[in-house]
Amino acid sequence: MVLKGITLRGLEVFEALARSGSVAQAAQMTGLSQPSVSQQLRNLEAALNVELVDHGRRPMQLTPAGTLFLGRAESALKQLRLAQSELTVMNLAHLDALDIGVIDDFDDNLTPRLATLLSDSLSGCALRMITASSFDLLHAVKSGELHLAISASTRQPMEGIVEMPLAEDPFMIVAPAGYDNTTGFPETDRLAFLRYDKDQLIAQQIEAHLSKHGISMPDRFQIGSHLALMAMVARSIGWAITTPLGYMRAHRFHEQLSVHPLPIPPFSRRISLFASAEWNHEVPSDIAGTMRRLIQTHMIAPALSNHPFLTGQLTIHETPD
Repeated sequence: MVLKGITLRGLEVFEALARSGSVAQAAQMTGLSQPSVSQQLRNLEAALNVELVDHGRRPMQLTPAGTLFLGRAESALKQLRLAQSELTVMNLAHLDALDIGVIDDFDDNLTPRLATLLSDSLSGCALRMITASSFDLLHAVKSGELHLAISASTRQPMEGIVEMPLAEDPFMIVAPAGYDNTTGFPETDRLAFLRYDKDQLIAQQIEAHLSKHGISMPDRFQIGSHLALMAMVARSIGWAITTPLGYMRAHRFHEQLSVHPLPIPPFSRRISLFASAEWNHEVPSDIAGTMRRLIQTHMIAPALSNHPFLTGQLTIHETPD
């Protein structure tokens, strides 16, 4: 029997506090007010009759009992979130075929998870998943080659296409490990500026924002993939402007990388699910809900834990009422 007073919300708050060490950041991560976060923690400690957090230290640190309980709490939450995602897509079993495209930001982490959930739920359905650029995916949905696409948004209305926002993915600087961040951009005579390929939507969004603020960078390198770009930064060839979701994919290079906020007003790209307006509305809505939970659990939560300056910028779009 679960002790009275142990709630799912309490476990989520405790997990967020353990990751961030801050009531303010835990509030951002859970969508609660700071007083509510504190109350949830007090309720959980009262139910367990033990202190989980050393309340006298800043940032907060777990007590030995809290460290022990965290492992169990995270395991329980992981199973609950997986079950929730599985239930979300169970009503897709009536489909005969589903063609879906996903940008490569999610290749190493979320795309395999989504494919597994869909394959378990789409019994008797022909499932096709492809990876392509945002522009190519949007064109494929518009032309009817794909039923759905998960890609970056142009933030412009598309006739006959329904857009369901999933997350805001802010831009930031990625530099070699040990780079001493200043109030400006890295000096390009010491570290080259590494661009995304100019035909990509992400490159055009970066260039537009730099131009808006009167900034011009030397045009020497154009790289077509997140992983190749991050590998070059890790080798100290240069620095780049990218986003947390792109950076999180390059986990193999993280020890050789450092991340920093932009020295100009922040901006972000929007990640959305796109579907033809003629497509069954419940299907894209259910898959969008699953993707929001996957992005929050496997990408946003760890990114905010390691890089608190992204709090309030790297966010999930809530499901519309």
